[in-house]
Amino acid sequence: MTAHANPPLNFFWYLPTHGDGPYLGSDERHRPPTFGYMRDIAQATDRLGFEGVLLPTGTYCEDAWITAASLVPLTERLRFLVALRPGSATPAMFARHAAALDRISGGRALFNVVTGADPADLAGDGNKLGHGERYEQTDEFLTIWRRILSGENPDFEGKYLSSHGRGLSFPPVQAPHPPIWFGGSSDAGIAVAAKHADVYLSWGEPPALLAEKITRVKERALAEGRKIRFGLRIHFIVRETEDKAWAAADELISRVTDEQIAEAQNEFLNVSQSVGQKRMSALHQGSRDKLVIAPNLWAGHGLVRGGAGTALVGSPENIAARLREYQEIGVDTIIGSGYPHLEEAFHVAELLFPLIDKSGEKSYGIGKDNQTFESGLKSKRTA
Repeated sequence: MTAHANPPLNFFWYLPTHGDGPYLGSDERHRPPTFGYMRDIAQATDRLGFEGVLLPTGTYCEDAWITAASLVPLTERLRFLVALRPGSATPAMFARHAAALDRISGGRALFNVVTGADPADLAGDGNKLGHGERYEQTDEFLTIWRRILSGENPDFEGKYLSSHGRGLSFPPVQAPHPPIWFGGSSDAGIAVAAKHADVYLSWGEPPALLAEKITRVKERALAEGRKIRFGLRIHFIVRETEDKAWAAADELISRVTDEQIAEAQNEFLNVSQSVGQKRMSALHQGSRDKLVIAPNLWAGHGLVRGGAGTALVGSPENIAARLREYQEIGVDTIIGSGYPHLEEAFHVAELLFPLIDKSGEKSYGIGKDNQTFESGLKSKRTA
């Protein structure tokens, strides 16, 4: 194997606080998000060498902040990337919560800013702002939030938010503040990310398409006098061979019906206000025959699942090669997931981790069973 100049990958996993199971679109063998199951995933990923876990937000999820706080004392190294929704509370209150979680965890708190795209969630939080206004509010929120956590005077009067009170009596461990992660494909989202984010997150698009967006974010961040890192949020189906992996992909969506696909795609295209969600749907157009969208990149999840809709599917050698391609366009962090999340965490750690430069000790390579994109399409690749 030949060593590569790419820095080692940071590898996170996803904590399914809304339920889990072996089949998409089905309650068959469904696993509810009990505290015991969340604990099992958190402790397993901690032992397996994942750097952290992402905790989502929404009315269908267990609360990310309380779940993270309850799991901190049950883990040793694991970092908790907690969803933070600006329109649901004041920046001062969230700053106090963030500082407390960072202190309690010994500096293991990270925050993923979610401006929001689900009208039902937004209405539940009393947020009546339109898409562009929400990002303006997020800009004001993060300006105040960062000032407070950095120990500065939070004196600020904006269009949507204000803060003229005291700072923090108990600062966070991480200085100047716990890192901010942010995703958003619209121009408004990219502008806020460039100004405030430490890590910009994107769902798993083909590398060439994602490279264009990364370039836009880099240029906007440079205009703000900042540098920004890039993360990839994507599913994994990794098995010992290509055939086993693609068979597992087929099995995952074997219970999905055409009616479920039509309903989900209508939601993503006509109800959701997320530009990123629309980009996900455009990759496959709701068709079972268009799910292989790039080498080892499969859009089956996106038929019915909102958010991250693509997976890297294949042998460990081929998936390692695909990760290297994402590294070469600037990605240095992966947030993976897989159904069920407990078992798939073991598959990724046992099969993929030995082949990737995760700790700086190993490099990528392509195995003998590497298949070209064209030959791969000749075999059965979709349900």
